This record gives sequence, C-alpha cells and structure tokens, in this order.
Amino acid sequence: MAQVQLIMPKMGESIMEATILKWVKQVGDEVEVDETILEIATDKVDSEVPSPVKGVIAEIHYEVDETVAVGKVIAIIATEGENDSPVPTPSVVENVSLEPAAVNEKMEAIPQVVEEIVEPFVTANNGMLTTINNNAAFFSPLVKNIAKKENVSQEQLEKIQGTGLKGRVTKYDILSFIENRKGQIPVAKEAYKSATSELPKSSIEYKSGEDEIIEMDRMRRLIAEHMVRSKKTSPHVTSFVEVDVTNIVKWREKVKIEYQAKHGEKITFTPIFIQAVAKAISDFPMINVSVDGTKIIVKKHINVGMAAALPNNNLIVPVIKNANEYNLVGLSKKVNDLARRARANQLKPEEIQGGTFTLTNVGTFGNVMGVPIINQPQVAIMSVGIIQKKPAVVETEYGDLIAIRHKMFLSLSYDHRVVDGYLGGSFLRRVGDYLEDFDKNQGF
Repeated sequence: MAQVQLIMPKMGESIMEATILKWVKQVGDEVEVDETILEIATDKVDSEVPSPVKGVIAEIHYEVDETVAVGKVIAIIATEGENDSPVPTPSVVENVSLEPAAVNEKMEAIPQVVEEIVEPFVTANNGMLTTINNNAAFFSPLVKNIAKKENVSQEQLEKIQGTGLKGRVTKYDILSFIENRKGQIPVAKEAYKSATSELPKSSIEYKSGEDEIIEMDRMRRLIAEHMVRSKKTSPHVTSFVEVDVTNIVKWREKVKIEYQAKHGEKITFTPIFIQAVAKAISDFPMINVSVDGTKIIVKKHINVGMAAALPNNNLIVPVIKNANEYNLVGLSKKVNDLARRARANQLKPEEIQGGTFTLTNVGTFGNVMGVPIINQPQVAIMSVGIIQKKPAVVETEYGDLIAIRHKMFLSLSYDHRVVDGYLGGSFLRRVGDYLEDFDKNQGF
C-alpha cells in the first residue's frame, strides 16, 4: 500500500493557516479523485479540500475547529501501490511553496481604498449590516465553547458581526468581541502573535474611563503588519500624472442605460481603467515583476487586483487573471461579479491570489490623489483619484480655446530597487495616454 499525505493547501498569498470546519470523510472511508474530504475556513473564504487520489482515509491528524498551518499534513490516504512511505499530495505540492522567499512574501496587501462599484452592504433595518442575524442557526462548537467560558450570552452572540461564510461568526470574531468588551488592552493571544510581531510598540498613555480603547481585529492586524513589512522591503517612489478623461465620461453617460439593458451589468469606470493598465503592462513588462533576493521574476500573466469592500469594513483584493485577454464587456462582467461575491464572502481561494499588479481607487472618497503602499510581492500599485470638471486649454483647428474638461490624477508607487523613474514614469504616462485616447464612438 502506498500512502499519500493530504496537505493543508495555501488559500491565498496572505493566508498562512485555516480552521477545519467539518470532516466529510472519516478513517476507513473510501474516496475518489476530486471527492471532498473536509471543509476548511480562513479569514477570507471557506472552501472544500478534495482528494487528489483514489484510496482510503488511513489517518486524520487534526480535529474539527483546530487551526492548522499551511503545508501541514492533515490526513493520510492509503492507495494501491508499492511505495510504503508517505509522499506529499501531488496537487498541493504544485500550489504550496515552502521556500523561504515564499514564506517572507506570505502577506497580501489590502489597499486602503474601496472600489467605486462597491456599495454599502446594508438592509432597510435602520441601516444595520446584514450579518449573522440572518444566519444565527449555526455556531461552531469552538465558538460556543468560547462563549460559554467567557459568559457571552446567546443574545450577545447573535449580535456579533461575523466575517465567515454567509456571516458566520468565527473564532476571531468572538475573541475580538470579548477583547473589546473588556474595555482595556488585553494581552495578545497566541493566534495574534505572528500578526503583531513587527508592529511598533506605543508608549501612549491613556486614562481608563476617558479614552475609548478599540482592539484591532485579526484582519486589521494582518493588514497593519503587511503595510509595515512592505515599507521595510521596498524603497517606495511615487509618480503622478493628470489625465483628461472627458471622452470616457461622455461615452459612459451616453451608453450606460443601453449597456445595462443589453448586458445586464452596470458599466463603471473601473474596467476601463483596468483595460488601460493591462495594455500599458504589455508595453512595459518590467512593471509586471517580483523580486526574489537578487533575482527579478518577470511574470508571464497580467493579473490585475482590485480593492473590494467586505461587510465587516475590511477589504479584500480579488484578482482578474489574464486581464489583457478580456474586451471591455468581459472586464465589466468580471469586475462586477468579483465585487458582488466579495461582499457576500463567496470568493474562491484562487480568486484572491496570484496578482501581479494592483489598482486602487481613492476617488470614491472624493480624494484628488493618493500615495498607495505596494502590495508585496508586486513592485507597483496604481491609484486613481476623483474625476473633476476643470477649465483647460484645448487645441483646435481654430487655435487654442479654454474649455471645461473632465480630469483626474493617477499615481504610481513603485519599488525603486527594480523600477527606476524612467520606467515608472513612462508606464504611468502610457496608462494616461490610453485613457485619453479612448474612442468615445466605440460600440459594445
């Protein structure tokens, strides 16, 4: 009999552990290839782990509600064959890298902006977020045990805003609730130690009863650590250009009703921005790279990440793979679909990893421009500002005229280890050129 190790898979660039929700198969059960063995959950997505081989479950190494690091052996599958020693799961080996460089790049940045197409996820019930109240029937045994131990009532439990699938309350949601309830800064729990190891310690004094103390939830701590690591890793440089997007604004205004009627989707500015970015990356492929020590890794695919809001006010970066292969209609459908499923916490693990470039939008806040932090291990991130009407000089056959134009600023933060001012500035200007050259008479 051969033995195959079932490994905890990597669920995203920032995900280093997952919690076991349910074992679908038990020791002694037969499994077919691609048949679900267990269900797992992370801070971002819930998923099923399929069997890579046909065989029998020989060993289960972790129980329900245990949190397991990526790369750990969670079960052994016995298969027919001559090899008696366990071998890693074939399908997992391809997706999980345990090299030091990969571990150092484990965190995925979540840009500090919200995608313009994302609207608040609320109901008519006094504007309250739609969360666990609609899904109060299920609380995991772990959550119930913590609630019992910490004297959290059922009523309080049902009011906790869950970040799991369909608003499910996770271990970290209830721990965060308990910490905030105490009204003081608690000692960091073991689950949070890795997320706070690089955060600077504060000597700020506060008066109990006067100052409000809000403990970061786990995702916010991960974001904070990753932002600090990014600044330590990459010497940031930022370039800016101002772009005339009058043709885009007028085209969208003219076609948006007909577009939605024809395609069943709203047309926003976001897919237009992504299309311009993908074209410019094709022109300047050295923007689409990552750094591994002294090696520059040029990415074959153009995978553009975009910021999207979650119901708990955190952010996630779904990725449009091979963005350069979509036309404008295809990009529009992809953008809208990813944003909708991000709000509903229904993204698949592969949809939040593999990005090679990130686009953020500070214009949704009415901001003119932003200086974003690079999403490691990428080397560049572009921010788009608010579109404003401005008087501008326009060249015509009758001479220069003053006209009202729609303008916006683009900013590009880039890693100065591998992207110099010429490359960064030229790339950003090329994106601007594609936006200014937008054909306002094009169809869809």
